[in-house]
Amino acid sequence: MPRKPKRPCSFPGCPELVEGRYCEKHQREVDRHYNRHQRDPKTTKRYGRRWRKIRKAFLTAHPLCEECRKQGRYTPAEEVHHITPLSEGGTHDYENLMALCKSCHSRITAKEGGRWG
Repeated sequence: MPRKPKRPCSFPGCPELVEGRYCEKHQREVDRHYNRHQRDPKTTKRYGRRWRKIRKAFLTAHPLCEECRKQGRYTPAEEVHHITPLSEGGTHDYENLMALCKSCHSRITAKEGGRWG
């Protein structure tokens, strides 16, 4: 399947051609601004350095999407989902985590209303 052509970075004045929205340099700037000014400080604390280490180790141990495997497909896992959300008393324990691909994680999160609702 052909890929989409690259397009200029969305940051004003940047001519760099990218597949996503921003080039690496400007993506870091946009992320930093979001984390400082728009993200809830409690969320930043919950998903800090400790979470990133746990997430990396979990994805290494569980490289395939658990939902896709139930359907007989083998899709690389890119996200780690909390079965019981942290806001409802969940923890970062492995028993409370599941490895998912982006589409399965988005579908489950939308269904639970965790992000949009």
